[in-house]
Amino acid sequence: MIILTDLDHTLLKSDGTISRRTLDTIAACRKKGCLFAIATARYWIGAERYITLLAPDYEITTDGTLIHSGDECIYSCAFTADDTNKVISEIRAAKPSAEITTACGKTVYWNSEHIAESERLHKAVYRDYSEQFTQGANKIVSEFPDDSIPKAIAEKMGCRLQGYRGERWYAFLPAGAGKTAAITALAKHCGIDMADIVAFGDDMNDMEMLGMCGKGIAVANAISDILDIADEVTLSNDEDGVAVWLEKHVL
Repeated sequence: MIILTDLDHTLLKSDGTISRRTLDTIAACRKKGCLFAIATARYWIGAERYITLLAPDYEITTDGTLIHSGDECIYSCAFTADDTNKVISEIRAAKPSAEITTACGKTVYWNSEHIAESERLHKAVYRDYSEQFTQGANKIVSEFPDDSIPKAIAEKMGCRLQGYRGERWYAFLPAGAGKTAAITALAKHCGIDMADIVAFGDDMNDMEMLGMCGKGIAVANAISDILDIADEVTLSNDEDGVAVWLEKHVL
């Protein structure tokens, strides 16, 4: 069995912490032979402190375009270098002052003067995008006032567009990328049927994940669309909903 969970607003409390109850419950499940994996939209460097704390068997990061197990990358879905440069050019043409973050594996490039001040991306590498990329990106993100411009860029480039709950940041992903593709690859890698995966989530980018796994569990604070399609609803992230469900159904 694989226990698979989103981080923000799901496993993490609203203040960004993970409770002792949750940590102990996950440890107890692993002692019973369960594998534990995270599936997050965060870049790997943005999830690193939680990866260190949780030590999961597998880390699906960067909106499902990467899977790592320790230091080993077992899956990567990326643009070609040419398409990476084209997407960035489209963003800069539409919004010359745009801040852009670009993930190439675990490395994230960012044209911000405030990298050191960022809670999530203080390990990013400064890049002003004056030079072309020679490697393909897993994910390219920029901020827009609404989704009209990013939708047009995604349609022109034939790539996937991902938005985020309560944010104006939009991610451009390779066609076919996402948590669904990553989970399929992970199940194959582990030799585990999809029916033997229980997944927890709260947001739109968790919808396919919850639908494809044997059990799709929404935390009570999830958006309405997720609550509607979930097999079950547990308590909220601030009430240790993931731990409560695991205690009842696994332990």
